[in-house]
Amino acid sequence: MEPNVNSGATSQGHGGQSVAIRFKTAGKIYEFETGISRLAAGDLVVVETDRGHALGTVARTPGPMTPGGPHLQKVVRKADQRDLARQEGNAQKEREAHRLCLTRIRERQMGMKLVKVDYVFDASKAVFYFCAEGRVDFRELVRDLAQTLHTRIEMKQIGARDETKLIGGVGPCGRELCCSTWLREFQAVSVKMAKEQGLSLNPSKLSGMCGRLKCCLRYEYDTYLELRRGLPPVGARVTSVKGDGEVIRQNVLRQTALVRRAEDGVELEVTLEDLVEKRAH
Repeated sequence: MEPNVNSGATSQGHGGQSVAIRFKTAGKIYEFETGISRLAAGDLVVVETDRGHALGTVARTPGPMTPGGPHLQKVVRKADQRDLARQEGNAQKEREAHRLCLTRIRERQMGMKLVKVDYVFDASKAVFYFCAEGRVDFRELVRDLAQTLHTRIEMKQIGARDETKLIGGVGPCGRELCCSTWLREFQAVSVKMAKEQGLSLNPSKLSGMCGRLKCCLRYEYDTYLELRRGLPPVGARVTSVKGDGEVIRQNVLRQTALVRRAEDGVELEVTLEDLVEKRAH
């Protein structure tokens, strides 16, 4: 769980430094004010948040703060052995809470899938992430967990993409999933993006482990759109040094078009340099 980071007010400082902090491997990056100059990427630090202290990882070394910029909460200190021990203790509590919650869900035959449990740094609250087809009445479950674990309980329903981001895995490309390693925010993905790239519209090939369209479909989408603008559209009549005809297919990456010559029906690949004239059909 990423803590609430307040940045609503305006900073009055002009000579301080800020540092980029993340709380998850592929989580959002937040700016914090710091008086610790010797911080390197990968260092663990304790920071102030709206929910109290939290343990974060330096994503970028400190730099000058922007005068008049948003108010930044502060880095308290570099993490020490006590902080690391507390984090390890929280990890053990998360594993125990996960097992307990699974047992309670099965006993009650609740229509929900538990994904992950996160404790805040001071262990004053545990957040249970779950998936469900619809709304779930978990009030009795929350009371049971709170009485057993002796901490505040928050239940948070998430979608299929967030579930996969939390769990992680390896994609069909053989690499770890983008969403769980570096992709910080989900962006809209559509079938149109696959069509523009000439990909098979087979759902099993277009879907990621989350069951939704693969995030990587949008990586090269804008490039394909730009490259396609220079090519004559399919169905257009063109004049080329190899003969006049109709465009029957585009090869976007090669920047060529397959033309069926009008005089004899022969199909020829022509480059943009081969085209003498392009005119709409």
